[in-house]
Amino acid sequence: MSASRAEIVSALRTAALLESLAAIEHERWSHWQRYLHSRCEKGDDGSLTIPPDLAARWTTQLSTPFAELSEQEKESDREQVWRYLPVIESALQQYLGREIEAPDGQETQ
Repeated sequence: MSASRAEIVSALRTAALLESLAAIEHERWSHWQRYLHSRCEKGDDGSLTIPPDLAARWTTQLSTPFAELSEQEKESDREQVWRYLPVIESALQQYLGREIEAPDGQETQ
């Protein structure tokens, strides 16, 4: 038995799911900020300066559509998305009251 669009939308628009996803997003952002800060040059006034090579690399990456990224850069983005999917799957399963089966040939992580 498949869920209706309305059931899926209702499952995805709960306050609990929003909070869970926001917590993951904050952890992702915090991890990035720790990395960024570790690579920057610290000024006497507490400011941070991104080294020119990293600034150039990151400017290129943020200006590049996903489809045009290197396979390594794409995989890095996919790894981040995998952090969200189990929370979304769980919310759908709880709301629908049944296990969600992966499409044929696919595994959930």
